[in-house]
Amino acid sequence: MKMRAVKTIYLFEMARTWRTIWQSVASPVISTSLYFVVFGSAIGSRITEIDGISYGSFIVPGLIMLSVLTQSISNASFGIYFPKFTGTIYEVLSAPISYVEIVLGYVGAAASKSFILGVLILATAGLFVPLEIQHPFMMVMFLLLTSVTFSLFGFLIGIWADGFEKLQIIPLLIVTPLTFLGGSFYSIKMLPPLWQKISMVNPVVYLISGFRWSFYGQADVGVDISLAMIAVILITCMLTVRWIFNTGYQLKN
Repeated sequence: MKMRAVKTIYLFEMARTWRTIWQSVASPVISTSLYFVVFGSAIGSRITEIDGISYGSFIVPGLIMLSVLTQSISNASFGIYFPKFTGTIYEVLSAPISYVEIVLGYVGAAASKSFILGVLILATAGLFVPLEIQHPFMMVMFLLLTSVTFSLFGFLIGIWADGFEKLQIIPLLIVTPLTFLGGSFYSIKMLPPLWQKISMVNPVVYLISGFRWSFYGQADVGVDISLAMIAVILITCMLTVRWIFNTGYQLKN
């Protein structure tokens, strides 16, 4: 593996973040802070606790996941789509590097941005509500796996999209609603039995539940099931990326 090629792509993508730091970092952090202010004050005054956890603290894992999911997809999809749009992707494809090195560079940079953003939001949340992290290693692992998995998913969206409009279709119409309905602001156990069963179809439920467990030791589903769900999504994305580069789908035309 040519690590120099991976490093070059990685550093190029990371440099783009620092050039647009207000859009890439500051904006998501400020937006999430507003969630703490609005939901923590408005709803927190009516729902004081959920499972013995103050409402403001309870929503922290869900808000972090909301930002990490959307930013992972956005960073990775734009990172690979823009070279397609400008035509520079053909220079990358013609270079003596494998598709694994290309994916590592683009996805690694997008995952790094999302991971850093998640840490910044976590630090910001500590200014608004009291936080407790019972399983810090698992918290970092969930955050890292989610960043990598959905950056890879965003990479697929960037390859699939043939216009800037398509870059936003899946994040806005599918991922964001699933995140809001995945227990970001409430516990699945609070829903009627029928809706609890329907919620189990939503893969984001498992991500948020496992991530919240790493904070407070409580989860709507088992932690092992949450890890298994992330693994299924990650492997599916990896196999899809391999198929794309083997067939040249949306790359060679």
